[in-house]
Amino acid sequence: MSGTREHALEHGFVHVNGIRLHVVQAGPADGPVAMLLHGFPEFWRGWAGQIDALAKAGYRVWVPDQRGYGESDKPQGVEAYGLETLADDICALIRSTGRDKVTLLGHDWGGAVSWRVAARNPELVERLVIVNSPHLAAMLRHMSGGRQRLRSWYMHFFRIPRLPERLLGRRDFRGLVRVLRQGSRPGAFPDADIALYREAWGRPGALTAMLNWYRALMRSRARIHADARIPMPTLLLWGVQDEALGIDMAQPSIALCDQGELQRIEGAGHWVLHEEGVDVSRRILAFMGRAPGAVADPAALAAARPAVALGA
Repeated sequence: MSGTREHALEHGFVHVNGIRLHVVQAGPADGPVAMLLHGFPEFWRGWAGQIDALAKAGYRVWVPDQRGYGESDKPQGVEAYGLETLADDICALIRSTGRDKVTLLGHDWGGAVSWRVAARNPELVERLVIVNSPHLAAMLRHMSGGRQRLRSWYMHFFRIPRLPERLLGRRDFRGLVRVLRQGSRPGAFPDADIALYREAWGRPGALTAMLNWYRALMRSRARIHADARIPMPTLLLWGVQDEALGIDMAQPSIALCDQGELQRIEGAGHWVLHEEGVDVSRRILAFMGRAPGAVADPAALAAARPAVALGA
C-alpha cells in the first residue's frame, strides 16, 4: 500500500444518519463518484492500493471509515450495527456526494453493505463492484451447512461478550495482525501499514464496535430476507485462495444479479486488494469503462465537501 501517490488524499468528516463518518477523498472534484467500503478488521486504508488508480482515471473517490472503525463515530450497543443501519449510513453518504448515483465498491463486510444498498436502493447505485464477499442470501444458505459452516466458526466466537476483545487486543493486537498476515502472501501488509492498523484498532471503543457488526448479524440472521436481486451491472472479483469465504459462494451470488460477471483471481486469497492491487485496479477500471459520467451541480459539490479538512 506504500509508494508515491499522484493524487493528494483529502481527509474530512461527513455527518450522516446521526453519526459522523471520517471520509478520505481523492481525484477531480467534478468526476463521477466511486465509493469504496472496507471490511473487517480494516479501515479506509484497505483500499489504498486502488484509490490513486481510480482518481487518475477521473473518478472522485470517496473512502469512508465505516461506523465503528478508524476515526468514525462508534455508537455503543450491538443494536447500532445492524445491517439496515449500516446500509442507511452509506445511502446517506451517497446522497451527500451531490450525485444522483455512484459506483459502489465493497470488500468483505464492505461488500455485504454494498450488496444490501444495491438491492434495497438501486436508484443510488450505477454500478457495483464486490471483492471476496458473497450476496447475503448465498452466505446465509452456505453458513447453515457444509464447509462454509466450518469456515465461519469465528463469527460464532465473536458473539461471546468481552472475550474476543481480550484475545484479539492483547500483545498489541497480535491476534488481528495474525488475521491479516496469516491469510495473505508475505509482504502484503508491511510493518508501516500494520502500525497504522494498530493505531486504528487502539482508538477508544473501536474493537468492540468492529465486533458488534458480527454480533448484530448473528442475532438477526434468522429474520433477514436477503434474496433481492441486483439489477445494475455487477462485477464480482474473488481471490480463489480465500480461507474464510469459500469460492463456492461466488456463482450463487452472481446468479442473483441481472447483469453479473464473476472474475476469479488465482493465487490470491481474501486480501486480494493487497496481494494483487494492480491487477484488481485494472479489472475494476476495465469494468467501469472509464466513463466520465455527469458533472454534478456546483452548489451540490460544495455542500458535499467534508465538513472538517484535516490535510493529506
